[in-house]
Amino acid sequence: MRLTDLLHPHLDEVTSVVDATSGGLSLDPYLHLPPGVDLTRHEQPVGEGELMLLCYGPDPALHGDEADCLTALERMRPGARGLIVFGHPGTDLPYHRLLDALVAHRCQVLHAASLGYTHLHAGAVFACTEELLPPHDWFGRPLPADGFATALRIADEYVLADFVSRSQRARLIDLERAAEESARALENTREDGLAERLAAAVRDKDQLTAALRGARERVGVLESRVAMLEGSTSLRVGKALVSAARSPKRRAARLPGELYGLWRQRKAKGRPAGSGTPAAAPETLLDDRFYLSHRALSVAPRDRLVITGVLTDRTAADFAADAVVSRVLPHDGRLLVERTDPDVFLVQLSACTGEAGPWTLTGTGLAPDLDRRLAELVGQARGLGRTAVLWRDGPASSAPGLSQLPWDAVLDGDTGTALARLDPVTDGRDRLRDVFQQDSTRVRLARLAELAGAADPLDERRVAVRAAPRDATDVARLVAQVLGQLHRPAEVVVADPAGLALDELTAASVTVHSGPATAPWVADWTDLTEDRPDTLLLDLLCAQEFSGADAVGHTPAADDYAFVPTLRPLLVRRSLLDSGTPPDAWSRAGHRLFAVRGKEPS
Repeated sequence: MRLTDLLHPHLDEVTSVVDATSGGLSLDPYLHLPPGVDLTRHEQPVGEGELMLLCYGPDPALHGDEADCLTALERMRPGARGLIVFGHPGTDLPYHRLLDALVAHRCQVLHAASLGYTHLHAGAVFACTEELLPPHDWFGRPLPADGFATALRIADEYVLADFVSRSQRARLIDLERAAEESARALENTREDGLAERLAAAVRDKDQLTAALRGARERVGVLESRVAMLEGSTSLRVGKALVSAARSPKRRAARLPGELYGLWRQRKAKGRPAGSGTPAAAPETLLDDRFYLSHRALSVAPRDRLVITGVLTDRTAADFAADAVVSRVLPHDGRLLVERTDPDVFLVQLSACTGEAGPWTLTGTGLAPDLDRRLAELVGQARGLGRTAVLWRDGPASSAPGLSQLPWDAVLDGDTGTALARLDPVTDGRDRLRDVFQQDSTRVRLARLAELAGAADPLDERRVAVRAAPRDATDVARLVAQVLGQLHRPAEVVVADPAGLALDELTAASVTVHSGPATAPWVADWTDLTEDRPDTLLLDLLCAQEFSGADAVGHTPAADDYAFVPTLRPLLVRRSLLDSGTPPDAWSRAGHRLFAVRGKEPS
């Protein structure tokens, strides 16, 4: 929730907001006060028609001192209201430090909510009153006023909420302690075993290299001997005699000629070069080496997740849209893992239990050779310091042997749904949004990238908004539209951010700067008078991920989910904008334009 959303419902009959904060944080850019309500600062008592603004947090220099906050409460008079914002997280809110002072000065808390800023996490509205005021429900609406019923409600909810919160806090503390101990034990185990595993892997590699080199040398010697025997005169004479003995009538008459020819060839080989008779051409020895080609080998900076492992055809195709995917086979797995140097060695359970595939029956106990090869690959990947992950998209009992391998992590659930596999007409716009936010393949890959510490695929969904606010009204509309989006922009690009009150965007983790955009996608919001629904960017990104287009927008004909030659661009790939190609030539230049309907039909 934004601070203005918490404050404005309680500004009825308020004409002045009194700033009583003592820290270095200015809350003025967060308020967006309506006309007729002024922001002032004085040391006088605060009475009816006024609202006091307070701030309290863990950083006194930024949020203010606790003593100053308690002193300001002494200025509250009946009829006055107040808003206090906290820099503490909601789970660690030290309300007990202010509770006695609030009660002593007849202040009743009316509504509390979480705030979505980096340094302001919660806020509460209170009022100074001589009688008990009706509380508000979960949506901030006042309940019917009844003195005794209100007191009973507050007392009952206090006891029950305290009971629930105590158990939840205890559980949270236990979980945090268990997580810290598990992380510490895992780190110690990794530190202790990594050097040993690496040394063992190096020894195994050296032994295998030496054995392979020796085998190749022996094969070369044998091939040379075979070639020498096949070219020897004794062998050829023996073949001629055997052929004549098997077929006396046909071959016996030609035997003297063949023997004479062999004798002449033998004498010709013995002559030095240049003696008048050309020497026989030397035999060409071919180097029958096998080279492994794969597309993960690159000298460019690695900006995508690299996955090597055992995957189904569908999963590999879906993952390839956002990652570099290499599928191993039982005979080339060791070389592929070494050459690709993946971020993650991934094994999908359904790829081992499917009806057909090179790894079918792995982990079931029915193919011990495949189990052994997979165990070797997992050990090799971990020996190289890579993350080995088992993706259990099926019942673990179908391949119990997989759970016995030393995985770094195990993910349960399906591998997600690529938006391109959905039907917008059948599934509907809401289904697309849900899949995009929670169940898409890109979201699943983000979990995998987090485990490996690799590039986050969700970075490809970052949007930069270009705007040109001219006055305070434009700033308020820009902040409201940006923070109101269900898919919030990552950055806002303006000509002169220093001269605008955009601190609320920065506090909400939205980067504000001038110059070129850095996000992969750019939305032009220069016209701030246009009404933009909160689903605008979400629907545009859903359409882009569904189509793979370079620009998404509207058409005068209200085309929906269709490729078009021209459109009004609302979301454009940054690289396309940087190319300098005019919008009317995008389609002719080979760029894909995808249209979505401006408004959904009622």
